[in-house]
This record gives sequence, structure tokens and C-alpha cells, in this order.
Amino acid sequence: MVATNCKPNVITYGIMVNALCKEGSVLEAQDILERIIQQGVEPDVVIYNSLMNRYCLRSEMDEARKVFNSITYKGCEPSVISYSIIINGYCKAKRIDKAVELFCEMTRNGLIPDVVTYGTLLGGMSHTGRIAVAQEMCAYGLCKHGHVHEALGFIRAMQSSGLEPDIVHYNILIDGLCLVGQLKVGRKLFYALTIKGVHHDVYSYTTMIKGLCKEGLLNEANELFRKMEVDGCMQNSCSCNTMIKRCLRNNDILRATRNLHEMVKKGFSADVSTAAIVVDLLSSDSTGESFRALVQKL
Repeated sequence: MVATNCKPNVITYGIMVNALCKEGSVLEAQDILERIIQQGVEPDVVIYNSLMNRYCLRSEMDEARKVFNSITYKGCEPSVISYSIIINGYCKAKRIDKAVELFCEMTRNGLIPDVVTYGTLLGGMSHTGRIAVAQEMCAYGLCKHGHVHEALGFIRAMQSSGLEPDIVHYNILIDGLCLVGQLKVGRKLFYALTIKGVHHDVYSYTTMIKGLCKEGLLNEANELFRKMEVDGCMQNSCSCNTMIKRCLRNNDILRATRNLHEMVKKGFSADVSTAAIVVDLLSSDSTGESFRALVQKL
């Protein structure tokens, strides 16, 4: 190429580095990287990933971390793949704290972990006896970033591996489904838990009530709110405030007054957002004396 006055570009160098890394010639690949930097060619993240992956496969995590750090130092940005590679390397080296540290850094930097990243972290943490934490982290992370269907797949994979999800996993899923507008699926999962022998807790009910309220299904939400204690699950401050806020926003003052009265009797207080709605209603003079008298007790 050089003899014919055709200069290799970053893609050409990337192919060369990748090929050398696949053959295990990591020192030669490192030499090419240093040479192209000296020539003024800016390596892309793909070149760094190839080199970093080979160091991880050789369990040379200190060298892999140097390559990872140089990505930012040289003006590049690590990709999801970059983070997944080094997280996987640390997990295989059983340096889980380093893997979790990078996972947190990744999300702080605005990168959304994919299924591969979560799977890698789950595998690493489970091998060090921290499987419950890993499962909850993965389910929560997938739902938080809108990957609800992947989270459902993750739960099914757990079951296929003989690991039965608990109520914490299901609560995370139901919340995620409601957040992305999949109320019907969330509701179906909520009611299916009883058949599975999984008992709802106060967070299950509160999450489902919140989802129903979000879709304007106030009557159904109120029925579920009443059903909680019938099913032996005591209401808490969060569930009470969730129900009261929706009643107030829908101008259902009668139901809101009844729920407020019950909440006061149970020793709970209005939270900041509930109190703000109450203040707005009082200032609008659209409530009755009974409501005003009750508010004075809060």
C-alpha cells in the first residue's frame, strides 16, 4: 500500500490490530497502535476495544485498564462495548468490585447497558455468591432504561436455570411495565403471582395502584387499595398518599376526604406532593368545611 502511495487509514489499521489480537499477537498490535498515534492518525474506539479485549482474554487486567483509560485520554469516548469488554474481564478475574464500579460509571456517563452487559455482571456476581444482588440490579437496570421485554426475558432465563424470581424481581417488572405504558401486561403479571404462589407485598400493591391511577382507572385502583388489607397486607404511608393524590387530582374530594381521614387514624402524614395539592385546593376555595377541618389535623 505504502509503495503505491496509498496510505492506510484508521479502518485499515483497525483490521490489522483486530487480526493480530485474534492471533494472540498483542504486543505487535500494541506496537501498531503506538505507531499510528505517532503518525498523527487518531485511533477509533474499535481499535482500542480489540486490544483491550485481547488483554482481558489473557487476564492482564492492568494492561486492559491502561488501554481503557487511554480511550478518553486520546479524545475518544468509550462505547457500551468498551465497558462490556472490561466489565467482563474484571468478572472473569473475580474482581467484582471493579466491575460494579465501571458499571456505575457507565450509567453515570449516560450510556445505557445492554443485555450483554447485564448478563456479564450477573454471571460474575453469581460466581462470587452475590447472585440475589445481581439479579435485582439487572432486572431494575433493564426496566429503568426501558428494556422491559428484555427484563421479562431475563426473568424467564432465571427460571430456566432453576432460579425462581422473588417478589422483589416481580415488583421491579410490574413497575417497569406500568412506566412504559404496558399496564395490561403488568396487571396480568400482578394477578398471576398468586397462582405462582408468590405473595404480594405493600410495594406490589402500591406499584399496581400507581399504574392504574396513571391510566385514569381510579375505581379499579381504589378497589385494589381496599383489597390490600383484606388480603392481609397493611397499607403504608406511600400507598395511602398515592391513592389520595390521584383522588385529589381527579377532584374526587369525597373519596380523598375519606382516605385522608383513614390515613390520619393510622398515624400517617401527607407527603410533600400530597400537601402541595391540598394547599392548591384550599386556595382555590373548591372544597367543603369537612375537608378543611380534616386538613387542620394533618
